[in-house]
Amino acid sequence: MASTAAHFSFSLPFPPFSSPGHRPVTAFPYPTTQSQNQSRVSLRTRALGPDFLGDFGARDPFPAEIASGFAEKVLGNVDTEHKILIPNASALSLAKQDCSPISPLQPPLSVDEAKALMKKVVGWRLLDEEGGLKLQCLWKLRDFKSGVELINRIYKVTEATDHFPSLHLEGPNQVRAELWTASIGGLSMNDFIVAAKIDEIKTSDLAPRKRIWA
Repeated sequence: MASTAAHFSFSLPFPPFSSPGHRPVTAFPYPTTQSQNQSRVSLRTRALGPDFLGDFGARDPFPAEIASGFAEKVLGNVDTEHKILIPNASALSLAKQDCSPISPLQPPLSVDEAKALMKKVVGWRLLDEEGGLKLQCLWKLRDFKSGVELINRIYKVTEATDHFPSLHLEGPNQVRAELWTASIGGLSMNDFIVAAKIDEIKTSDLAPRKRIWA
């Protein structure tokens, strides 16, 4: 039984090339049998280059652009007003926000509200005690001196907020911090703001050293 030989044939609209800023064009052959030699497959290729988007956002036109009357040649309104929008407090991270005065008549955050805000702090857990909701965080440190250093760092960060956590140096190398707003008997937004600020404190140099086994 005679075998049918397979041939590979293809053609390009232009030869492959490579130039600065362009990717080389690669053509892949399409197999044809001897009976299909009369109908060769042409490959349509396209040079792919980097996508230069330029600057993002709107800008004021240059004097030369105004003189050219370009606004009359494009779609849109020539009197379009451009505004710079400043993000409000809700769009900022908690660590960037400032604490606000709390009225004793203000109700504390509900459990659902507190659980939603827990997603914005790291390493804290929610305690539901008889006196109300609290935030708690624990740090295991290298030694007693590292614990004292962490307490000093927490104090420096929270001093400007005028909303201080309850700090405890437990045992030789553990620090416990608790946050709540005593005047309302529970949690307020200030507690989460302070917790987020504490999260940004560097503690890697205070952590226990890892043992290296020979």
